[in-house]
Amino acid sequence: MNDISSANKDSAVSSGQSAWEQLTQSQNHDHPSSPSVPTTPTTPTTPIKSAGSPEFPATTPLGAPGSSMNYGEELSNEMINMGWRKFWSKRENRPYFWNKITGESLWEWPPGKGPQPFDPLTDPLGICHGNNTGNGPSAMPSGATTPNHNAMKRRSSEEVGSNNQHPHSGQPPLKKFILAGPWDLEIPTNVIMFDRIPSTFPPPHPEIEATRGMLTLKLVKTYEDLCQKRENIKAPKDSFNRWLMERKVTDNGMDPLLPSHCATEISQSMYREIMNDMPIKIVKPKFTGDARKQLSRYAEAAKLILEQRPAPPESKKVVKWVAEETFEWLRKTVGASYEDFQDRLAHLKRQCEPHLVQIVRGSVETLCIKVYHLSVEYAKRIRERHRILLKDHGVQELTHPLPQPMARKVWCYPMQFSIPSTRMPAIEYTTDKDFMTIKYTHSTILPSPDTHMISTLHLQKLEQLYRYNCYDDKKFDLFIGRVYCMLKRYATFLGNVNHMQRECELTQASLPVAVFECLHRHFGVTFECFASPLNCYFRQYCSAFGDTDSYFGSRGSFLEFKPVSGSFEVNPPYCEELIDATLIHIEKLLTDSTEPLSFIVFLPEWKDPPLQCLSKIDESHFKRKQVVVMGMEHEYRHGYQYIIPKSEWNVKCMYGTLVVWLQNDAGFTKWAPTEIRVEALLESFRPGRERDRDKSLHHGASPNDNHQGKLAQEPSSDLK
Repeated sequence: MNDISSANKDSAVSSGQSAWEQLTQSQNHDHPSSPSVPTTPTTPTTPIKSAGSPEFPATTPLGAPGSSMNYGEELSNEMINMGWRKFWSKRENRPYFWNKITGESLWEWPPGKGPQPFDPLTDPLGICHGNNTGNGPSAMPSGATTPNHNAMKRRSSEEVGSNNQHPHSGQPPLKKFILAGPWDLEIPTNVIMFDRIPSTFPPPHPEIEATRGMLTLKLVKTYEDLCQKRENIKAPKDSFNRWLMERKVTDNGMDPLLPSHCATEISQSMYREIMNDMPIKIVKPKFTGDARKQLSRYAEAAKLILEQRPAPPESKKVVKWVAEETFEWLRKTVGASYEDFQDRLAHLKRQCEPHLVQIVRGSVETLCIKVYHLSVEYAKRIRERHRILLKDHGVQELTHPLPQPMARKVWCYPMQFSIPSTRMPAIEYTTDKDFMTIKYTHSTILPSPDTHMISTLHLQKLEQLYRYNCYDDKKFDLFIGRVYCMLKRYATFLGNVNHMQRECELTQASLPVAVFECLHRHFGVTFECFASPLNCYFRQYCSAFGDTDSYFGSRGSFLEFKPVSGSFEVNPPYCEELIDATLIHIEKLLTDSTEPLSFIVFLPEWKDPPLQCLSKIDESHFKRKQVVVMGMEHEYRHGYQYIIPKSEWNVKCMYGTLVVWLQNDAGFTKWAPTEIRVEALLESFRPGRERDRDKSLHHGASPNDNHQGKLAQEPSSDLK
């Protein structure tokens, strides 16, 4: 927040500009001296000093995110000495008052602290100013004071609905649209970061997204054909999706989806998953007959590899002998149990696996390299097409790197672009009762219209997120085009050819609403580190694709996000390399910051195969608490909640969930995982808790009434 009530208001200048302020300077210069007219909102910044003051190091912003606009008359010296300051609310487009001594924040003129000036926004006719003479707005006589009413306070989002009208002010209640749903988009952020430069990615465009989707689908088909023809196996399920996630951990290329500049050409994720399915994919059989068939198939496939590929004589001898021994055992053994077949399969695999790995290693590595090279080629095609598109629209690309912003702390804001957006092509959309269908047609790229569906409720959610986070399209001219680009990106990433497919659902699953409410209430969580515009609970989050999601609130990739303060929920998709990089990044953030920083990490408790990166958690000195929510005793929210009926939103979780608190000393002091808080979190995971919440809200009761007495002794987190 920037102080606007200093006596030297005319001479006050900013000591520096944020990256977003530099981008929007050309938009704001039309009204440089009109403080009563709100201009395009800018990024909330740290308090700055007046001109002539020496440079000060970056300090943490206090209070809620504010603005740097001046508005209205000066405060009296008496009020300034009492600690009152005047600021501009970007969200409400009106001034508010904050006392830096007491921390009190008011919408109205502080009671009994001097004359209240005429406000053309809240009272354009001057009706509510009783001391005015005449019917129109007029200046208040000197010496007149306003009645000592109880001033209407600026409250947090959960209190706005019931406290939005002053009982004695005579003013109509504040009108604020709050969208009901499995989210709370009115919760402000408590996350502070250092200012950063805008992204150099070009803004999304439907034609480019359609091209990227077509080439990515082609790459998937090539990968599946290579697995079938070269290795004689089916491509491991969802392995291409995990390959994309693993590659983007180290990728420095210019395509937001396809890997194009990785340190190594061979993906360890893809290599490992293909080798695990050699010579056949082993699954846990249900019946004894299935166990017998799987043992026989493994022996036949191992023997076939020796016949089709060159192999060392010793490997041929060992594998052939073990396979023949297995066939002999199957012929002679009658009435073997399920455990006998499983033990025999484990013995066969131990004997054959080292030799089979030696035989097929070169072929599998060649497959991984070929897929990566094709990805690099396709990324270059997409980039070149995007350059031509920008040039056709008269948009120039950057010719030199952007200067680094000055080191100052700001409230976290959505990722911004250094390249302006282009015009959007015509996109068809039709709406029925519950769903909206979006169609994009391009005869050159697409043989038929590309169709995507989204529920009406989630479309309204995107509209609300767009209002909060998009600064360059206040008239929603580009909204539908950007919604299409976002839906197309996630459909391409998940491998869905059409809107009826639902692949890789687990990568988009999210925590239940009751759990998010508990995290916010007891641990001050206001930020999701792995989310999307379609499944986020808060309006501030990190996502996989900042270029398409930033218009809806994304702060970009979590691995590139560097907060210094705040409370976070971390629920990464299952990719061992991504989880490992996430834990390393969290460890570094906690080490570098002395301000309150807390991460609550949710990981699958898979024991076959176990997560190797869990050792980093056990060795971390920032680990404060660890609990396990048992499998089949809790639920997750479906990854495709935006296109399925509401009755299918909650899905029973088959495996356990590991919950770990990683906090620095200041974060532990502020959001410590006490026994009562942890118990409340475990209770929020209980199946049916969300249905109980919805039922209580339907009957007008608070969702916390059932546990209010039990948790009354636990103080709520301080969300400043």
